[in-house]
Amino acid sequence: MPADATDQANVVVVNFEQDANAYEALTDLKELDSQGQLDLHAAAVVVRDDDGQLVVKDDASDGAMTGTATGGIVGLLIGILGGPLGVLIGGATGLLVGSLFDMDDEDDTESVLSDISTSVKAGRTALLAEVDEQSPDVIDTAMAHLAGSVLRRHVADVEAEIAAADEAQKAARRQARKQLFEQRHAKHKAEIHAKIEELKAKLRPGKRAAATTA
Repeated sequence: MPADATDQANVVVVNFEQDANAYEALTDLKELDSQGQLDLHAAAVVVRDDDGQLVVKDDASDGAMTGTATGGIVGLLIGILGGPLGVLIGGATGLLVGSLFDMDDEDDTESVLSDISTSVKAGRTALLAEVDEQSPDVIDTAMAHLAGSVLRRHVADVEAEIAAADEAQKAARRQARKQLFEQRHAKHKAEIHAKIEELKAKLRPGKRAAATTA
């Protein structure tokens, strides 16, 4: 599809009343791409397990597109949303990745990753895609025929929060390691102290006195 000033690079998430429609929707996106109505970079039909993990569904008709989804923005999203951070940002009272940015307004807590995470519901099948769109009407109309509810966020915003999420996870790992070290060190000191006290208790008064006057 030729570059156009009106093109929008978006991440699109679609949920369906019938889970089977997600597979038909993926086929429709590929068809729209072949017709030049949009530029489809990657897409995947995913299911969120009850434990929060995202599983990319693999079937013969969608195998090629599913393979490409393991890389790029869609692949990064699957990794983040299916991990510990995805659980946090997916909850109503969980961490909003937007709060990782330098924001003075406490009401400004919107997060595209939180929106996407909550949109991929547990036990349901959803379609994730990275697309360049000339008009949102193309996908909206196609998904409406399949009773699909469309959420779209700009790729640039998603990329910014993915970068912030990566830094947040690194910081969390550093903090966890620091806490483990401090707890281990404190336990070690306590064990040493207990051992010294045990050795002291074994010293008879006569031996202590002899050692003192020697």
